[in-house]
Amino acid sequence: MRLLVEKVFQSPITVPREEKEEGGVTIVSAVFWLLVVTAIWGTTFPLQKMVLEGVSPFVYNAIRFWIATIFAFMIEPKQNFKYGILIGLLLAGGYISQTWGLTLTTASKSGFITSLYIIFVPIVSYLWEKERLTRFQKIGFPLAFVGSYFLSGGISGFNFGDFLTLLCALSFSFHVVSLTVFTRKIPEKNLMGWQFGAVAITNTLLGWNQSWSVPLPAWGVALYTACFATVIGIFLQMKYQKKIGSNTAALIFVGEPIFSTFFAMLFLNERLTGVQWFGAFLLLVALAFASLKVKKPNLGVSG
Repeated sequence: MRLLVEKVFQSPITVPREEKEEGGVTIVSAVFWLLVVTAIWGTTFPLQKMVLEGVSPFVYNAIRFWIATIFAFMIEPKQNFKYGILIGLLLAGGYISQTWGLTLTTASKSGFITSLYIIFVPIVSYLWEKERLTRFQKIGFPLAFVGSYFLSGGISGFNFGDFLTLLCALSFSFHVVSLTVFTRKIPEKNLMGWQFGAVAITNTLLGWNQSWSVPLPAWGVALYTACFATVIGIFLQMKYQKKIGSNTAALIFVGEPIFSTFFAMLFLNERLTGVQWFGAFLLLVALAFASLKVKKPNLGVSG
């Protein structure tokens, strides 16, 4: 297992193209591998739904991220504490507020409000790294917002659980932008250990007094999500997101609910309404806008 994981992290992963960007990575390969990441993330929702009934989300997240932390330190023992822990706290904040909020609101509202992190990314990106939207992105982000609303089936009312989930979306948006910023300073492999460790520690503390009796299938899903959705997924995200910028990456990530819906239909026999199909179509259009005339991030000059 260790040899397999190390091979993934040490081998160059590229898709041939005539135009090379810095580091030998093409724009096409960056878009392609981020789409692969969204597909991997999309598989986690039906899998977790099938086996995690009755399991504390904090306990499950703790197990998942402890496994990911162990693998990260096996791959690269020298981990950057300063930036890794900061990124990890942003990721942990998203998971904690999402889990807490889900106990006070509906799953459909939680899914829609969480997806708003895609809309917050360009705001955070501009404030933090002065990245401006392209004309295609200015069309893509509103489409992503409307598509997410329809795919979730629509929402009504706003309660404290929704507010907590909104904090989750903000935290995830800062996490996305922080990956772009810090991976331009620190190698990706050095930012994984403490990032995952922060999530593991916080969820362990929050789930300390809850039942740690976890059925074997849930351990299998935790191992899968730790290895593929967390270690490999976030490594690929960090490796390729910095090449195309936070805004383009965020639009590519609208593919996650599309993939999760597809896998839910495949494995859970779920069905979409006409409105939800329309929402999925809008998300596909937004995803297409992410790849139109993709270029290096349009960064402004900060004073």
